[in-house]
Amino acid sequence: QVQLVESGGGLVQAGGSLRLSCAASGRTFSRYVMGWFRQAPGKEREFVSAISGNGGMTHYADAVKGRFTISRDNAKNTVTLQMNSLKPEDTAVYYCAADLIFGVIRTRTDAYIYWGQGTQVTVSS
Repeated sequence: QVQLVESGGGLVQAGGSLRLSCAASGRTFSRYVMGWFRQAPGKEREFVSAISGNGGMTHYADAVKGRFTISRDNAKNTVTLQMNSLKPEDTAVYYCAADLIFGVIRTRTDAYIYWGQGTQVTVSS
């Protein structure tokens, strides 16, 4: 069982930055692909970014590429999403998630087994 707790959301003006963090429980954190997803009101949950267990592979949705950076610290069981140049369309609840597969980054929501409770990000224009 893995428990995930996100933090770092908030209200920011367009062009600003936020840093989301996800703290994970469990001794096998480094085995998991960790992902960030988001869900805006009235829309389906969508993939944002993911990182492999050892941090060697990352993947980003086209909408955030070049603006967001994902990283992880396996010694601290944390994964971070640095979000720069934020846009109003980035407004959503952001979720941290864990995929138990090894060595492959997947973008489908149903591939991820464990989820956090989400943190709200609001970008004002």
